[in-house]
Amino acid sequence: MRVCGFCGSREGDRPLYRDTAAELGTLIARAGHGVVYGGGNIGLMGIIADATLAAGGEVIGVSPRHLLDREVAHSGLSTLHVVGSMHERKALMAELADVFIAAPGGFGTLDELCEILTWAQLGLHCKPCGLLNTAGYFDPLLAMFDHAVQEGFLSAAHRQLMPSEHEAQRLLDRLLSAVVSGENSLHEA
Repeated sequence: MRVCGFCGSREGDRPLYRDTAAELGTLIARAGHGVVYGGGNIGLMGIIADATLAAGGEVIGVSPRHLLDREVAHSGLSTLHVVGSMHERKALMAELADVFIAAPGGFGTLDELCEILTWAQLGLHCKPCGLLNTAGYFDPLLAMFDHAVQEGFLSAAHRQLMPSEHEAQRLLDRLLSAVVSGENSLHEA
């Protein structure tokens, strides 16, 4: 299986963000799975890629041509796909992945996360998604999701599309078990 990681091209100010990203990459590889991500060697994305590779895992990068120099493409990946646009990048990452995990990041992370959630809500895929809520980073976003339910803009069932965990192992176990069991309660809504 492959885990698609959406996360920052920056490392953040807390060492815990970096440590948890490295732990996630290591756990994915040790479980015998691979990573699909944006292809850069910087920020949390580079940390996850490096940790996965160091633990013997497969890492597939997907980068639009115009970001190769800007993001400093990772030169040690198992595979690097170069595509023409951000839209193609997200589509190929979604195609290659079995599970989606968002770790702390900025606009790009939120863009990727919201698009994959929207696709799940529309039934375009039934792959599990989750937030690695390191140090409560995503608490305000989760509160926004809950507010959207309270205000009638999001169904309670669709809110369940985005579980979160503070610990990488718990989140990974939760999402991978949903794939293995074939049970994805996220789409019973």
